[in-house]
Amino acid sequence: SPRMSNPDEVAKAFISHYYSVFDGDRSKLGSLYQDSSMLTFEAERFQGPKAIVDKLQSLTFQKVVHQVDTMDAQPSPGNGILVAVTGQLKVDDSQSLRFMQTFNLQPTGGSGFYVLNDIFRLVYG
Repeated sequence: SPRMSNPDEVAKAFISHYYSVFDGDRSKLGSLYQDSSMLTFEAERFQGPKAIVDKLQSLTFQKVVHQVDTMDAQPSPGNGILVAVTGQLKVDDSQSLRFMQTFNLQPTGGSGFYVLNDIFRLVYG
């Protein structure tokens, strides 16, 4: 399909949307995940939209801003896209924390994508 000819464009649009929703109201991220979706957040695993959103909403900060520094994308099997992100996380106006996040995006059947795998790590040092 034509959309797969440029995984970078799809990845860029997805990442921009994902962090904009996360930074605005992370309770609204559920629609980007499906029952088979898994989040690994600092070595803890959560499966399905409800468990994932519950975890993200339980994070103690009020205000968060993601700044993406690098993004790499590759096609993956089943017309999916593997996306690796590094950047800075600014939480409640404190100093920035470095983070890395990896997404395995899969086609929804329509023109969109959902997150099958999501791995998040803060990077210290």
